[in-house]
Amino acid sequence: MKYTQSGITTTKDTPNDAEIISHKLMIRSGMIRKLASGLYTWMPLGLRILKKIEKIIRKEMNDANALEILMPAIQPSELWKETGRWEKYGPELLRLSDRHEREFCFGPTHEEIITDIVRNEIKSYKQLPVTFYQIQTKFRDEIRPRFGVMRAREFLMKDAYSFHESEACLNKTYEIMFESYKKIFEKIGFEFKVVDADNGQIGGSESHEFHVIAENGEDELIFSDKSDYAINAELFPKPPKEGDVSPDGTGKVKIKRGIEVGHIFKLGKNYSDAMNATISNKENKNITMTMGCYGIGVSRIAAAAIEQSNDEKGIIWPTSIAPFSINIISIGYSKNEKIKNYSDNLYQKLLSNGIDVLIDDRDVSPGIMFSDSDLIGVPYKLIVGKQYLENNNLEIKERVSDKTFTISESSNSVQADSNTVEAVLKVIFEKNQ
Repeated sequence: MKYTQSGITTTKDTPNDAEIISHKLMIRSGMIRKLASGLYTWMPLGLRILKKIEKIIRKEMNDANALEILMPAIQPSELWKETGRWEKYGPELLRLSDRHEREFCFGPTHEEIITDIVRNEIKSYKQLPVTFYQIQTKFRDEIRPRFGVMRAREFLMKDAYSFHESEACLNKTYEIMFESYKKIFEKIGFEFKVVDADNGQIGGSESHEFHVIAENGEDELIFSDKSDYAINAELFPKPPKEGDVSPDGTGKVKIKRGIEVGHIFKLGKNYSDAMNATISNKENKNITMTMGCYGIGVSRIAAAAIEQSNDEKGIIWPTSIAPFSINIISIGYSKNEKIKNYSDNLYQKLLSNGIDVLIDDRDVSPGIMFSDSDLIGVPYKLIVGKQYLENNNLEIKERVSDKTFTISESSNSVQADSNTVEAVLKVIFEKNQ
């Protein structure tokens, strides 16, 4: 994509209500723009990142045999009244009425809706287990929206729901989803912890949270330095201190802050009992289905990635979700025909090799090109400038390490040869194996 056609608009200004680095950098890089309190428009740059996050999630959900659907965001009150949550959920539930004075809510979650679907569609144990998922906009009327998209009122979420004949069957799917979530966050490139957690508003018998490690995390995590033991500190009446013996007796206690980006639950029969979601079992008797649910904050992942990896220059994206893999910094693009032609040719060849490329074709100073590239977090800058004109050399600069790699163009042609393209690809891909 050409920079002049990308819709990217960076700024040096940050809003007064931007308290944390991810909020500041998302505004400065042009990823999001505020509409009202807790409501943000995802601009072209930000939407590219969301789509890459969604792609990773979809791959793992599909591999886990989950079926994608899309449920309405607006939900009738009748279903929420069946489970008692219309009264219990509290003021975070945005209630509204249509022209016929029928009550609805803007869904913060979809347990009631999916249970209604399944009780009408699934009649036999032979149709189980089944897992449905969606990636959809949710709304929670936060009393004090803050931290940008980290605690917004409207947000993008992946929510999945599984249905089972028995608790044993639920346990098998829960383990599959547990491992799928780990794969998702590993593929994104996060440092994260999985912790035992409180079930909160959703209910159920067991749950785990997936936290991205970050200094600005809202939760305090207690974990062992020698085992997989990890738990949210809020579950301790008197949390242990760092350096104490781990509660599981293995290793010492470590304490870090985390940002919750995923949460999975064993719901049991809370919702299926309340909504009479039954099936016929092997003995031809009606039994209530057992449920699980599995959520990931898609828009929150983008903010958490920035919180975990940034510097004074801007964002340092994991390569898996960066808006572009490489940015061609074409110094003198509008003034030097040789640089323009070579840069355009190299750009097209990288595109044809499946590389997500941004080419800076603006008539601005090199300093602005470099600073904007660092701000938006492109992993690699490929510099076509003085070194190319004088020595036929290209420079590749890695964002995370600030290291520079030199590639020699074998000819003095305006056409990028195949050896040059291969060398560029080698730097990018070998660094990310």
